Amino acid sequence: MLVYPQLGTGALSQFPVQKRRRLRTVVNAAADGSFVKLADPTGEYTEWSLTYGQLSDAEISALEQFFTAAEGTLNGFTFLDPTANLLAWSDDLNNAAWVKGPALSVTSSVVDPAGGTNGWHANNSGGGAQTIVQTISAPAGYLYCFSAYVRSANPSNVTILLGSERANCVVTTGWTRIAFAAAGDPTADSISFGLEFSAGAAVDVYGMQAEPQAGASVYKASTTGGVYENARLGDDVLTTTATGVNQHSCTVNIFYAKHL
Repeated sequence: MLVYPQLGTGALSQFPVQKRRRLRTVVNAAADGSFVKLADPTGEYTEWSLTYGQLSDAEISALEQFFTAAEGTLNGFTFLDPTANLLAWSDDLNNAAWVKGPALSVTSSVVDPAGGTNGWHANNSGGGAQTIVQTISAPAGYLYCFSAYVRSANPSNVTILLGSERANCVVTTGWTRIAFAAAGDPTADSISFGLEFSAGAAVDVYGMQAEPQAGASVYKASTTGGVYENARLGDDVLTTTATGVNQHSCTVNIFYAKHL
């Protein structure tokens, strides 16, 4: 699986990042002069412009090798959107994208820390730990950060699951954002994110988010997720500029079209 490379910091981009999303509407003109308009989901087109500066020799070499492997605009690759939440249906924990333990129930419409009602109440009625996880098709060996807002009527603990890595976090009576960054198995082409609740735990959860970087950014609700499995480069040549010793700059253009 060809995947767009991370920088030495674990990030995929630097500021500024430009992202444009175009949607298509099909219009049918009838003989009587009326029109029928329908959305065309397969016509969606998304493009990114990533501007880099002060890249090291190793980082610019990785981008050049990636351009060679992709053969410019010819071959598709997996692109992890640096501006998005990689998880799908982050505000709907009952969606099929989430896999829950048999003794774990989730209830919606909990008042969330942003002032809405997109929080969820997770209740583990079983005698052992229960999990809620989502698996994405992305390289497990990359650096990721998983974060979520949690609270509980009674102070307790919750475990963050990031691939095969685990982190125990304290849950207080007020909304607290927990986060954990780690890399998984470098040989795997998928990775799971989620939470584990101990027996009898009752915890409110909001804003679960996975990102391909070392830290958590502001929460972004998502339905489709930020993994694009057939993205393509927008140029056949990578033009780079050496700005100093072990310092380089360049711009990479990427696009994703559903109909390709």
